[in-house]
Amino acid sequence: MSKRDIEIKTEDGTAKAGLFAPDGASSSNGLPGVIHYMDIFGPRPALDGMAQRLADHGYLVLVPDLFYRFGPYEFDARTSFSDPALKEKAMTMLQKTPYDLTEKDTGFFIDALTENGASKKIGTVGYCMGGGHALTAAAGYPDRVAAAASFHGGRLATDADNSPHKRAAEMKGAVYIGTAGVDNSCPPEQSALLAKSLREAEVPYVIENYVGMKHGWAVPDHGVFDEAGSERHWKRLITFFGETLK
Repeated sequence: MSKRDIEIKTEDGTAKAGLFAPDGASSSNGLPGVIHYMDIFGPRPALDGMAQRLADHGYLVLVPDLFYRFGPYEFDARTSFSDPALKEKAMTMLQKTPYDLTEKDTGFFIDALTENGASKKIGTVGYCMGGGHALTAAAGYPDRVAAAASFHGGRLATDADNSPHKRAAEMKGAVYIGTAGVDNSCPPEQSALLAKSLREAEVPYVIENYVGMKHGWAVPDHGVFDEAGSERHWKRLITFFGETLK
């Protein structure tokens, strides 16, 4: 695995991050950069493996800790939500890390990729809570983010002022949304509203329903991980980034 642990200074402190280049590559200069926005369980070996797999397709991939403001923490994707105290802690951290806060941080994440040799074009991808952050980045940094992808992202089209769908008109890059077959965090009415907003804003987009998949299906340490569904997600993601970033 070609990983470097780095620290990124932001307005609110220092975010730890993993930086992944293609295995065996002599240089990462000129590669398209990708920000991988974590799910609620934070950076961990499962996300490292996903970032390296993406990097090996010719990208410089950054996995930042979005919860850096809270100090050290550790969650397990299979067991933490079975513990009421850990679940409450995770949900509190999620609620206190709104889209606008991570949007500010994303400017520093993009700078980190650039300083490490990434090309001008940046892609974003997020899982679970990270999906909304990936779309928000496309709205907040339209001249850099050429592609944004969300897999089993939740609350993408709500009444909240900072709902990602309300910022579709600010996006210039392409968007791919992969939804779980049945997912209370992104019910059909939200998918429909998101599609309407993207279409009216003339954003190139695809929304795909992964029938039979459950929320979290694409991440290998989740209890609902589905290997066939995950491989399908990889095929879509690699194709999407290949068409938009290279």
